[in-house]
Amino acid sequence: MAQSQSVALARITPRRMPVAAGEAPRMPLSRRQKAAVIVRLLLAEGAPLPLSALPEALQAELAEQMGEMRLVDRSTVEQVASEFLSELEEVGLTFPAGLDGALSLMDGHISQATASRLRRQVGIRPDADPWDRIAALAPEQVAPLLDAESPEVAAILLSKLPVAKSARLLSQLPGERARRVAFAMSRTGNVDPRTVRRIGLSLLMQLDSQPPRAFDTPPQARVGAILNVAPEITREDVLRGLAEEDAGFAEEVRKAIFTYAHLPQRLSARDVPKLLRVVDQPTLITALSAAQGNPEREAATAFILENISPRMAQQLREEMAKRGKIPAKEGEAARTLLIEELRGLEAAGELRLRQPEEEE
Repeated sequence: MAQSQSVALARITPRRMPVAAGEAPRMPLSRRQKAAVIVRLLLAEGAPLPLSALPEALQAELAEQMGEMRLVDRSTVEQVASEFLSELEEVGLTFPAGLDGALSLMDGHISQATASRLRRQVGIRPDADPWDRIAALAPEQVAPLLDAESPEVAAILLSKLPVAKSARLLSQLPGERARRVAFAMSRTGNVDPRTVRRIGLSLLMQLDSQPPRAFDTPPQARVGAILNVAPEITREDVLRGLAEEDAGFAEEVRKAIFTYAHLPQRLSARDVPKLLRVVDQPTLITALSAAQGNPEREAATAFILENISPRMAQQLREEMAKRGKIPAKEGEAARTLLIEELRGLEAAGELRLRQPEEEE
């Protein structure tokens, strides 16, 4: 039990309520009735109770028990609360309920193959809800299921996910596919709960049957990350070669690449000052000055200068004028350092870079 709940319980009952020798409670209660008394006391205090985490069968039993009870005398309530607090004080360690909870606790400490095998066992248990695990997955893990399944199954999947996650996934679907899935939701009103559970189990088995991957990111993202910091001549040469071999993959790699020239499309104007605070002055001046002669890089430099204070922009222009012409390698190195600092801000959660397909 959370600390706030035990504090709430202690606030409404004396601890270790004394009972006269040989005196029995006025109303002997079963353990299920005692649980109902404790829950009723905590609800009266407004303490948070994550009862939804209990198996559905226990939730139903608790609700039925509370519905059967009427009045309990004060001395019995005090004794039950005191007994419960005494038991809490003796608890030294708690374990997660069930195999699924244990696997979540041990995530990263046991092999993926073992975890997948055990999770498949969890999926076929009659009291396991597959949607709990599916709802906890990251959007990028769920997205392939939306692409592969029928609109009706995709509609049920989105209906069982948190609203924010469903909205994000729906926005990533092509327009026609998104409309078909949204329309399919109108036909899910009378779907049998057992059917929904079977669909969840099927989706879960698909996820668990996928072999472990050596890399967390897709190949186009890995190639793009390497080309981001590669010399420009190397980057363009590799992209030309990729286009000859596989035009589709080359286009995906181009989308994953983020260079100085992409700043106006990828960086929000309000985040420009954040970038300038982490880039040292010599590097910044070099990167800004080396943009001359390249229209895309000149546009990126103008974007930076337009989104800072006029006084600071004027100071930077004066420093750029003093630098004069910048050697190509020096300018490229400065631009690479600037982008690395920007990626560091993104990784730290200080800002969010727009994706190539997004618009301001």
